[in-house]
Amino acid sequence: MKILVVEDEMKVAEVLKRGLEEAQYEADLAFDGQVGLRLAKSGAYDLILLDVNLPIINGLELCQQLRAVDEVTPVLMLTALGMSDDVVAGLDAGADDYLAKPFRFNELYARIKALTRRRNVSEHQQQVEKVVADKNIFKLDDLEIDFDAHQVKRANKILSLTAKEYVLLEYLAKHAGKARSRLDIAESVWGLNFETGTNFIDVYINYLRNKIDKPFNKNLIHTVTGFGYILKLPES
Repeated sequence: MKILVVEDEMKVAEVLKRGLEEAQYEADLAFDGQVGLRLAKSGAYDLILLDVNLPIINGLELCQQLRAVDEVTPVLMLTALGMSDDVVAGLDAGADDYLAKPFRFNELYARIKALTRRRNVSEHQQQVEKVVADKNIFKLDDLEIDFDAHQVKRANKILSLTAKEYVLLEYLAKHAGKARSRLDIAESVWGLNFETGTNFIDVYINYLRNKIDKPFNKNLIHTVTGFGYILKLPES
């Protein structure tokens, strides 16, 4: 497996490279966002470890630009910024996971394995869904999701969702009628260990509601108090 490490602190980058190579990963280094973006866009890497505070192009902007051309390669943010708002900003930029410094290498290895495993499962699932075409369209009232095209409509109007908003909605749709806890959502959609007090799940649900429910007459995303969320028709 080939990993790109984009980290401007040379000593930290070298430590990461040695640690990854000891775990039998191949690692390349970039010390600024401009070089990191060029290498990331090459498509030569199975995963990208990305610092936020980078010269020339910061990590958030790098991730956003990468996601414009590559929605598949897993991105793991490595940063000293660990507050809830910073987590949301990183995920909103397109990162798949977020690991605050300092961290232990065994935790880093576990995150890498989870991200690459989820990518492989996702690619396999996409292949299965393409074969089973009659299961690729989800409908609930006037909401329609085309799982193959990653297209969402409500009342025949195409809705524009970010990549993470779409994945969250797809997860709720595939469990429609069943309440999903914040823990389930965090682990299944982001692959994150849920931390009490972190509100980014609620933030993303609010993003979805503003696009899926607010412009229309009927709410489909409902809060299960003290637990999580459910996608279903409103109670009559």
